[in-house]
Amino acid sequence: MVAGISVAGGVALGSLDFLWIKYLPYPFAELGNSTATWAVAAFFLGRWVRSGPLRAALAASVLLVVAVPSYYLAATLVQGDDLAVLWAPSSVLWMAFGVVAGVVFGVGGTWSRRDGWRQVIGAALPAAVFVEEAARFAGRANDPGYPGAGWNVAIDLALALLLLVLVGRSNRQRALAAAVALPLAGVILVAFAVVGGSAASAIG
Repeated sequence: MVAGISVAGGVALGSLDFLWIKYLPYPFAELGNSTATWAVAAFFLGRWVRSGPLRAALAASVLLVVAVPSYYLAATLVQGDDLAVLWAPSSVLWMAFGVVAGVVFGVGGTWSRRDGWRQVIGAALPAAVFVEEAARFAGRANDPGYPGAGWNVAIDLALALLLLVLVGRSNRQRALAAAVALPLAGVILVAFAVVGGSAASAIG
């Protein structure tokens, strides 16, 4: 059952992500083009899987890996993109990133149902990834290529707060998760910069 839901969820995530970007207006379309959105999808799948962190990590990784070719297949069907993009180096690289994100956020989802420090970190992860994305949009505020980036910052921060409320089981847990989410966002921001630079070098 978990395997089937992971595959079906990946197909839905990838294809609906493309349609969201194509047909919704800016700035809301950016949520489809959001690494945070995919990470949080992996988180909630991991949170749903109740049979341990290993199974949650595998399920979340399958979700994100399947989502990548599903995204490009939807682009091929809707606007006639070249099918070869399905096995292009950039697609393979995104699938590799999906495995890493699936492990981290899938396990984080299971931790959010536990007690103690694991629960705090797990509850902080989905908020942290949206705070990190908000920081990247804030860095583009003066870039003419990203008009209205301030709206994206506001949307991401609002979603971060909403996720803290939804995932936390008490106000104390939410406050602790909010405090942990800020340094976690910094770690994710640095990791994203390092990985992004390495990916650009590998593809280029």
